[in-house]
Amino acid sequence: MSDITKSIDLCSAYYGDQAEAMRHYLEAGHKTALNLDNRGPIQFDEAGGLDPGIREAYSRYGFYVFTDVLTSEELSDIASDLSAMRERFPTGPESRVNASGQAALGSDSKALTLVWSKPLGDPLGGTSLANGRHQVKMFEPEAAAEAPAAAPFILLGSLQFSEACLRTYAHPQLLRVAEAINGPDFAPFNEALFIKDPGIGAAVAWHQDGVTHWDNNDFDEDIHGFNFMAQLHGSTAVNGVWVVPGTHKLGKLDISKLVAESGSERLEGAVPLVCNPGDVVICNRQLLHGSFPNCGLEPRVTVNFGFHRRSSVLGVQGGGIHSDAQKFDESIIARRTRVLGYAIDARQQRFPSESPYCYKPFAEQDKTFIWNATAKEDIKDYNCDDLSI
Repeated sequence: MSDITKSIDLCSAYYGDQAEAMRHYLEAGHKTALNLDNRGPIQFDEAGGLDPGIREAYSRYGFYVFTDVLTSEELSDIASDLSAMRERFPTGPESRVNASGQAALGSDSKALTLVWSKPLGDPLGGTSLANGRHQVKMFEPEAAAEAPAAAPFILLGSLQFSEACLRTYAHPQLLRVAEAINGPDFAPFNEALFIKDPGIGAAVAWHQDGVTHWDNNDFDEDIHGFNFMAQLHGSTAVNGVWVVPGTHKLGKLDISKLVAESGSERLEGAVPLVCNPGDVVICNRQLLHGSFPNCGLEPRVTVNFGFHRRSSVLGVQGGGIHSDAQKFDESIIARRTRVLGYAIDARQQRFPSESPYCYKPFAEQDKTFIWNATAKEDIKDYNCDDLSI
């Protein structure tokens, strides 16, 4: 792991009379995270299932850090795509053109594409956005005078803009993990890029992702699915997501009460997701999590994508956060899942020596997908059907 001492010093200084408390929190969280027994390479047992030790640790903590999943070649592809996408970003939240005056990335999209924040802000905390699940606003430090008025924060529907992210979506080992957790007929959820540049990256207030199934008679720890979080540059106590281990089993939490009991947004028992470049975290969506503004020196870019049990979405009225609220039937799930078929073929084209993942519903229906220019046009606005629960 990289030395983040300078970032911790810099970050803590933003917190005024709470600087020493913040320094201790960051240092202690980093140490605790590295001492947990939920980190290592993806491993499968002799029968091809996920290693039982990994499955148990994921169940116990609600997250697991898979190390060295993405190769340097794959990371380079993602970085190259990100650079190209940044050149196409609009000049600001209300703009539809990039710095060259051309139509900006996502300017013709039906769904929300690029989410912005004021530098070091918390655009969701304490608001009614996302069904009000971000109950308490995080501390918003004052950014440097030279900081831009607004900073890109989340790129939604990312697979239509980045072939590298599309290929990562079809990583065969990660899809085998998805199958082990959610069954061979698992269904997609949502994909995004989280961008937290040094000195301007926004906070994400403490929250739990699920909104639909808290009162379900069949509620259990996996009913709202999970996210994979692939790290381009790595993730630290300063710029990364923090989680409260085990909270994915506790149902819907009163986050305001937890913050009050802790005396600040530095929740007791929380740990950061500490990762190297190429590591991928599997994180239960019910796990209480959030992130502080990136007041440090290291950037964080997370390639985020999640999956559900089919039973969690089929016939279910969606939560209306990542897409319009609608009842998810077989046709919607099939339409949304086609992106996975294109992703598997796109990855096979890029990495022909790799054994591709075989998705059972496609095999049973003898469906084949070819990634080409026609397919690229076909997935435009695919995220209007995000299976949001």
